[in-house]
Amino acid sequence: MEALGIRSLFPMQDLSVMGVAEVLPRLPNLLRRIRQTADAVIEMVPDALVTIDSPDFCLRVAKRVRKSLPRIKVIHYVAPSVWAWRPARAAKMARQVDHVLALLPFEPPYMEAAGMTCDFVGHPAAHVDQPDAAQVAALRETFGMEPSQPLMVVLPGSRSGEVIRLGPVFAEVTSRMRKARSDVAAIVVAAPSVADEVSAIFTPDVHGWPKILTPGNGGIGEFEDTKRTCFAAADAALAASGTVSLELAAAGTPCVIGYAVNPVTAFLARRLLKLDTFTLTNLITETRSVPEFLQQACTVDNLVPAVSDLLLDRDASRAQREAGDRAMLLLGRGGPDPGLRAAQSVMRVLAT
Repeated sequence: MEALGIRSLFPMQDLSVMGVAEVLPRLPNLLRRIRQTADAVIEMVPDALVTIDSPDFCLRVAKRVRKSLPRIKVIHYVAPSVWAWRPARAAKMARQVDHVLALLPFEPPYMEAAGMTCDFVGHPAAHVDQPDAAQVAALRETFGMEPSQPLMVVLPGSRSGEVIRLGPVFAEVTSRMRKARSDVAAIVVAAPSVADEVSAIFTPDVHGWPKILTPGNGGIGEFEDTKRTCFAAADAALAASGTVSLELAAAGTPCVIGYAVNPVTAFLARRLLKLDTFTLTNLITETRSVPEFLQQACTVDNLVPAVSDLLLDRDASRAQREAGDRAMLLLGRGGPDPGLRAAQSVMRVLAT
């Protein structure tokens, strides 16, 4: 959106926080941003307010806006995961939201049951153009890798809290993989919002191993393009839980998921969550093809053999790729662009 000239009121990193224990210290600033955002919307007097993700933030903005602009249409992009936890959120959301744009095909009934209209518009990950063989070869050459050298990609998260908790564990996994498989290359992808933190944790050795991909050293095109080429080139990935698992599935890259949250957040989540898996590929395909290691299970001793298995076990890799392909089809691959579908859905709401 910024690339298209849309100006942000404040840095998006201000909202990049998850979990009760993580939110509390930043609550005063978050409340200030809610007021600032609502005031800006009210001043514009728009026909519609489209909120994107972050429901705890966006619904508070929508509530303040509705008090001043009661006739405004409120459309929320990304349905809350009520199928996973806190199902009452849908009914609460319906007090402020008229229409929902859902990324997952099974979400509309949950939203409609709560009193909102909802369209499945597809997931952006299923519609991203994937790098070709020439781009993959160019990336390997740029990072000094042999054409057939095994490659693992490491993704320790895009939020500071994630990197603080997962970074040291993932770094030790990477180090042990180096000792166990000296032929394996590794690229650590440092998201722009946490590039400095990641670079400080993953220190390359005298041979420049592992390589660190940051916005400043992409080497081939823009950072996001280079990141996708890394995914396409990789034989296996170690990743924090999140949307990146779908990006890896879209690239046909088998992965192992590791994740840990603050102990207080984990304590509360265990009493609310209704799922035995949190990886979207697993949920969408109703398989458990992507191995997950969460909280106490997110250890070096568990992650190292899991990543090694993906590099060695062709059957496990193939099963995960097949599940990923199936997930992409269910998310709209081959159909209309999700952005276009979302825009058309918004226009239909405005026409009613």
